[in-house]
Amino acid sequence: MKNPSYKKDQTGRQNRKPGRVRTVIWNTVKCQKWLSAGILCAVVGAVVVALLPPLILGKIVDTITAGRMVPFAIILLYFGMLALTGITESIRESLLTLFGQKITHALRSSLMEKFVSLTTENINRQEPGMLVSRFVGDVDTVENLFTFGIISMFADVCKIISILVVIWYQNRGLTLVLLMLLPILFVFTRQVQKNMLTAQIENRKAVGRASGHVPETLHNIRTIHCLAKERYMEERYDQYIGESYQAMERTNFYDAVYSPVILILNAVVVAIVMLLSATGNAKVLSLFGMSAGTAVAVMNYISQIFTPVESLGMEIQTIQSAIAGIHRINEFFELEEKKIRNLQEEQKDDIHSPFVEFEDVTFGYDEHMVLEHMNLKVEQGEQVTLSGRTGAGKSTIMKLLLGLYEPQQGQIFLQGIPVSAMRETGKRKLYGYVEQSFHIVPGTVRDQITLYDKTITDRQVQVAAELTGLKDTIESLEHGYDTECTPELFSQGQWQLLSIARAAVSEPKLLMLDEITANLDAETEQEVLQALKRVSENRTVISISHRNSAEMGRIVRLLGKI
Repeated sequence: MKNPSYKKDQTGRQNRKPGRVRTVIWNTVKCQKWLSAGILCAVVGAVVVALLPPLILGKIVDTITAGRMVPFAIILLYFGMLALTGITESIRESLLTLFGQKITHALRSSLMEKFVSLTTENINRQEPGMLVSRFVGDVDTVENLFTFGIISMFADVCKIISILVVIWYQNRGLTLVLLMLLPILFVFTRQVQKNMLTAQIENRKAVGRASGHVPETLHNIRTIHCLAKERYMEERYDQYIGESYQAMERTNFYDAVYSPVILILNAVVVAIVMLLSATGNAKVLSLFGMSAGTAVAVMNYISQIFTPVESLGMEIQTIQSAIAGIHRINEFFELEEKKIRNLQEEQKDDIHSPFVEFEDVTFGYDEHMVLEHMNLKVEQGEQVTLSGRTGAGKSTIMKLLLGLYEPQQGQIFLQGIPVSAMRETGKRKLYGYVEQSFHIVPGTVRDQITLYDKTITDRQVQVAAELTGLKDTIESLEHGYDTECTPELFSQGQWQLLSIARAAVSEPKLLMLDEITANLDAETEQEVLQALKRVSENRTVISISHRNSAEMGRIVRLLGKI
């Protein structure tokens, strides 16, 4: 696994390589130097400014108790410092929110780059709900790590230390009391931290399972209704929600206990200090004695020092949640990627090699072997039909040829080049793949055909539509090729023709067909076959079919594993 790096291409756009979360964050910090510096200045400024109002207030109280008139300038200064404290806090929060958005953008971009580089096997192993929760929930927790977590905690710690320093010069006895109390608070906070981390991880897992259960139910809704499994699916969802609820209950319990403990300690410390400062003992007064103004300032500081300590509870919860999210994102980053090989090093020297060649290929799913020592050659311009029972390996051959899987043994060549070594960007010029059913993408009719490939011209789109017999149908629409696609726009046969147009528009050398007429009636099937005949002219074609025909070219029968 390579660490992500930030490089700029000729357009100045940053290219990010996926890596661990901390590296993505560090690279974002380096790219946002001024924003990072602004956050640091805002944090320090907010801490320093917050120390001044209690000192000014203490000075005002001492002046009043001495029977003197308080200068208007000091009163104005006091309220001005209060306003400045609010302003610096607002600036800090705004900058933190902006920085969190930058982190979110960089992290999600890195996750997507990682996703498209994964092997098909690793993609298939990912539960949809877990995958979505990484892109959404886990990334959000990382954003919260900065906006409401680690930086806020750093500011609160700085605030606590600075208040202790000020109190030391105002009332050394109180400082000693607070220094004895802080280790107890640390141990208590640490215990809360451990318990909340465990609960947060359990909650993340439960939420992921619940998120995956919803699309699973929708995908299999007909089967669920036919088998009357509604109650079973409901119970499973309730189980996942219940697990999440129990984990959140534990988190909320520790959070609810933490705040009252801090508030009670706040009140106890104030009471103790006030009682000791009122005693007549000279030794006690040497440590706790103070003027009325100093007492007001000290009480203000005590409230200020316990407020950030109380906030640490929420910040700990945020940080623990983020750590759980970071752990899950890093697991995703560590998944195996597609191997990029050197084409020139692996290209076959034989210039007369077949257009497609399977050379001693063995492949299976887990322990179930589908192909063993398979050899197949397809010459350029030849039409080959794969035939055999279900499970014989017809679709597996297609997936291997598309490079979705790598053989466990042997190699697959296309024009003498190993399929596994081909660049993704060049595959569409070589492959045209038509599945049993059409998969709509958001966008217009043109987008369905081009798949947002800007290198495909309008002329190519029109030629593909004409070859498949859809040109008149599309042009009769209100907005022609710019018509927004909806499921009811075309019939089932027309969607299949559109699928063929999508495969043929980039003028590929190889056309692969996976039972494209399996779900069509006889009349529509003939229409699709006629379009396919026009598109297949002067191209190599490999197709899957259960029905034999004289027009299917060479038939390769697969026996598969019994």
